[in-house]
Amino acid sequence: MNAEKKRLADAHSRIAPWKKWGPYLTERQWGTVREDYSPYGNAWEYVSHDAARSKAFRWGEEGIAGISDEQQLLCFALALWNGKDPILKERMFGLTGNEGNHGEDVKEYYYYLDSTPTHSYMKMLYKYPQREFPYAWLVEENRRRGKGEAEFELIDTGIFNDDRYFDVFIEYAKAAPEDVLVKITVHNRGPEAARISLLPQLWFRNTWSWGHNGHKPTLTEAAKGVIEARQGDLGTLQLYCEGAAELLFCENETNARRLYGAQDSRGTFKDGINDYIVRGQKHALNSSHSGTKAAAHYQRTIAEGGSASIRLRLSNAALHKPFEDFEKIFAQRLQEADEFYHEVQDRITNADEKNVQRQAFAGMLWSKQFYYLDVPQWLRGDPGQPAPPANRLHGRNHEWLHLNNAEIISMPDKWEYPWYAAWDLAFHCLPLALIDAEFAKEQLLLLTREWYMHPNGQLPAYEWAFGDVNPPVHAWATWRVFQIDRKQSGGKGDLMFLERVFQKLLLNFTWWVNRKDAHGMNIFQGGFLGLDNIGVFDRSAPLPTGGHIAQADGTSWMAMYSLNMMRISLELAQHNHVYEDMATKFFEHFLYIAGATANIGGEGLNLWDYHDEFFYDVLHLPDNSTIPLKVRSMVGLIPLFAVETLEPDLLEQVPEFKQRLEWFLNYRPDLASLVSRWNEPGKGERRLLSLLRGHRMKMLLKRMLDETEFLSDYGVRALSRYHRDHPYEFYVMGNPHTVSYQPGESDSGLFGGNSNWRGPIWFPVNYLLIEALQKFHHYYGDDFKIECPTGSGKFLTINEVANELSRRLARVFLKDENGHRPVFSYNEKIQTDPHFRDYVLFHEYFHGDNGRGVGASHQTGWTGVVAKLLQPRS
Repeated sequence: MNAEKKRLADAHSRIAPWKKWGPYLTERQWGTVREDYSPYGNAWEYVSHDAARSKAFRWGEEGIAGISDEQQLLCFALALWNGKDPILKERMFGLTGNEGNHGEDVKEYYYYLDSTPTHSYMKMLYKYPQREFPYAWLVEENRRRGKGEAEFELIDTGIFNDDRYFDVFIEYAKAAPEDVLVKITVHNRGPEAARISLLPQLWFRNTWSWGHNGHKPTLTEAAKGVIEARQGDLGTLQLYCEGAAELLFCENETNARRLYGAQDSRGTFKDGINDYIVRGQKHALNSSHSGTKAAAHYQRTIAEGGSASIRLRLSNAALHKPFEDFEKIFAQRLQEADEFYHEVQDRITNADEKNVQRQAFAGMLWSKQFYYLDVPQWLRGDPGQPAPPANRLHGRNHEWLHLNNAEIISMPDKWEYPWYAAWDLAFHCLPLALIDAEFAKEQLLLLTREWYMHPNGQLPAYEWAFGDVNPPVHAWATWRVFQIDRKQSGGKGDLMFLERVFQKLLLNFTWWVNRKDAHGMNIFQGGFLGLDNIGVFDRSAPLPTGGHIAQADGTSWMAMYSLNMMRISLELAQHNHVYEDMATKFFEHFLYIAGATANIGGEGLNLWDYHDEFFYDVLHLPDNSTIPLKVRSMVGLIPLFAVETLEPDLLEQVPEFKQRLEWFLNYRPDLASLVSRWNEPGKGERRLLSLLRGHRMKMLLKRMLDETEFLSDYGVRALSRYHRDHPYEFYVMGNPHTVSYQPGESDSGLFGGNSNWRGPIWFPVNYLLIEALQKFHHYYGDDFKIECPTGSGKFLTINEVANELSRRLARVFLKDENGHRPVFSYNEKIQTDPHFRDYVLFHEYFHGDNGRGVGASHQTGWTGVVAKLLQPRS
């Protein structure tokens, strides 16, 4: 067992709290729902980037390359000043959802380069311009641009053209669970010497101003270059600051004078260090050399092409020579990180693939965040603060009064999406399970706990609207993480984990059946289901036509959910035969859904279109007429996800299930013949459960693998390229609603306009397509071949098609024969500059034709499944 695995084991068994400290700060607390106390839910405007430096946050803290303890009581992060900016660089800058021409967007360049699962070693890079940061220009130019224009990025301002910037590397290494070494190394990439101020900051999250707990912790200058932190739960820690010119102190309190014009405000405030460094206002600091926010001030002039480093150490031990063993510990932790990943990547032979995978893991591990929100308290307000508007009690999330979150959670993107999202989190857990299965299992359990899951069984979607509906992929992720963990650890696997999640998902499944099957016909709605603007209408809003939509994807997700729950039941039934009844229940429910998909309630109308040989949503109008919405989109491919194979030896271990299954199939041969090749054993006598018989599967794959439709060089598009030349139009009262192929950014404002499912490539659904193909191959074997690409004359097994899709997806990030990465095709400097080109960004989605990164630039979250795709299969 290597050293990092030993730390993981010790952390899990509670021998040593190696995960107590980690990268748990968000990169954007301002502009979040949590901090919004406005009358009408204007979260983006209530706390702006400009206000953030002066306002004490209620629910969490933000910073650059920041760390905190697991309850975020004490925080550490880096601030910088180039001598020209109007403010300290304490937080990442970006546009709000209302400022960006495609929604919210961070306008900085930073990269997560490395991390072990216990955060015993971490490394991050931030690129800091030497010229004045163009805050106003970025806002004004993006506001001027329309939906059809490209976003205006920081690099487009020319600020990096002559390399007048600093590469700031921040590294952490743990000597012990509560002894964290910090090394900050600054490289001057510019043509001449340049001066920079480095301000590593230590502060307490404000827990004392809200009227619940008046105890105020303290930071004091204990000795030259030493800040002592005292807090009741944490005890005493010291931050040793080698060679710091001065230590600066103020209070983490709101500057009401600046923000609200309260001229009688006394004392120092959160922006005190900023005002001292940038404006020279010494009165903004505490003369007592104590407070609740502190910084060590370093000034360095760095020669052209040169570098400088500073060293700090945050420890719960009193150290007489804190830097004596510093380099030795750093070198050891880096070596142990290399050993850990060498074992993870032992079957990967390509160096670039190793680099991409390790950075993908790093991004996922850096994207952990302490997420804190107590909804009843948030709605009512705090006794120590002005009462919030009365209408708040009936506004956003007022139905989620049970929700009280204060845990470390994997975020989609700590700037653009600094809140958990239910279906994103499911995908995060697969690559996380490769390196820290216990954390992956904890995450899946967490969303089913009583303080997350609604009493009615609904899983919380995200803080903008906890009641929104995401695709039901939790059971799938639970089963897959169970399998990955069992393969790693051996034996029967973690059956207690599997059973605990399963029991809660019974409530969730029931919620779906009761709430999202409007007419009890096993045809499901669900709304937007995470696919934002994919449809003709906003599927979460009332339809302009009236009526409702029978959703091919909602129904298929539920068929997949049924099979996932059936498979989990069968695993548990091998150890407790009570679960055979549950397996039977989900098997039968799957068949009912499958039957309804082909013939809605016996009305003779199929979600499957026999002429086009594709699945479509069907619009049900108030007069009971129905219209198929013939958009060729991912909605019509999602039925492929509902597939499962059953091994003959498994069926022998669950005799009651097998007996009931055979009776049901004989009793309902219409359903059996519709969806199952039950009477036609496959490879090795396996049995297949699928929404698709052979012909329908072939027809879907024929269209999916057509490069003039869905298949791109970089994966499967969310909308067929057919709609580039043949937009789909639907008229309502003479007004057209149009869906056309848009391979990059969205040209509509649906769901904020920062997301687009009308042509780009999305990794999560591509990943599910690959897994579905692997299951189909498991049944059909190598004799079943299909043309790939369609029309090429080249025939592949289904497994080879899955491998080809995996290769195309990975190609987005990997160097081509010219050394270029398609993800960077939006900028030549980023593509070719040696100080940019090998630092990978894992975007939210990717251009359907050229693979360039689009949307959130640090959504390692579900795009991180590329780490799983790069891992060779056994």
